[in-house]
Amino acid sequence: MMNAFTLTPGSVNIRFGAGSVAQLPEVVAGLNKKKVFIVTDPGVAAAGVLAKVETILKSAGIETASYTEIKPNPTTTLIDAAAKHGITFGADCIVALGGGSSLDSSKGIALVVANPTFSSAKFDYSITPDRPALPIIAIPTTAGTGSETNNWGVIDDPIRQCKFYVGDASTTPVAAILDPELTIGLPPRPTAGTGIDALTHAIESLTSKGSTPVSAAYAHQAVKLIARALPTAVRDGANVDARGDMLMGAHLAGLALTLSGLGLVHGIAHSVSAHVGAAHGEALATVLPEVMQFNAREVSDIYATVGNDMGVSANSDTAIEAVRDLADSIQIRNSLSHYGVKQEMVGDIAKTVLADSVTSNNPIAPSDGEVQAILLSRL
Repeated sequence: MMNAFTLTPGSVNIRFGAGSVAQLPEVVAGLNKKKVFIVTDPGVAAAGVLAKVETILKSAGIETASYTEIKPNPTTTLIDAAAKHGITFGADCIVALGGGSSLDSSKGIALVVANPTFSSAKFDYSITPDRPALPIIAIPTTAGTGSETNNWGVIDDPIRQCKFYVGDASTTPVAAILDPELTIGLPPRPTAGTGIDALTHAIESLTSKGSTPVSAAYAHQAVKLIARALPTAVRDGANVDARGDMLMGAHLAGLALTLSGLGLVHGIAHSVSAHVGAAHGEALATVLPEVMQFNAREVSDIYATVGNDMGVSANSDTAIEAVRDLADSIQIRNSLSHYGVKQEMVGDIAKTVLADSVTSNNPIAPSDGEVQAILLSRL
């Protein structure tokens, strides 16, 4: 089992290890905060994880209120509704408890609570708010997004029918508690989907235009951990070692993407999710090998190192096949038509893909026709 530790790289204090959630009151006290607003989803609440966190905080004399209605692909409407509860409560700190949707939503919520005259749609990543966000403590209960490492959240704007990035410098979590015991209750399918999300973060970080030696070091270790642990975590969700490796792999992949950015796989997944509501990790799995094949003419040498990380031969084609086999083995790869994508929608989806800023970070700039070809190949 990986040893527990505490680390502060930059501004995020990281506490890793089984049972580390018990350190939450210490983190809150260190911020000198008294009223914690917990943001989570119905599944986390039903699994008893929310009650555990509330008990830990209340036992330390810390007042809490909770919002439990976070949904996948969170919208500006949802964030504004949650923020109203936080404002009424008088929150001075946010605990983001759950998967990527809860962590991403918390960044918008923290901004709106601090700036109550604005809607979350105002806080595009390029906008500087009047006041900094409330401090955020991130407690992921899935191993996928790595959202605890950075200052942006991916949010749906139902008016513009697109995803955008909410956040600014103040929305980087001040602390992240990575407790593998909190991920044990996650069912196989979301374990698989979030795991593929983490793997995609690492692979896209390695091949992105923004890749650096530091981001690559994080990403390579992430691929090694995820490729080894993901099948076990899906098959045996109570395996704490596998859960710990997945949580750390996702975190390292998050650190990598924060430095380097992502690419076309995420551009496609963002657009597909915005149009038909497909779960993010599943949308990624649907096109990851195809985008790798598209990029291979430019980055085959990097894909060869991915193959080595995954325990197969150091060869680009072998690596792509290993990624496809992994996704198939955990039963997370479907056709786009499975999620409701129709042929007549492909043109509009492709336009949104090309407008997404992550696509411009891809090692090869795709044309509209090339994006459509990838989409059509997966209908």
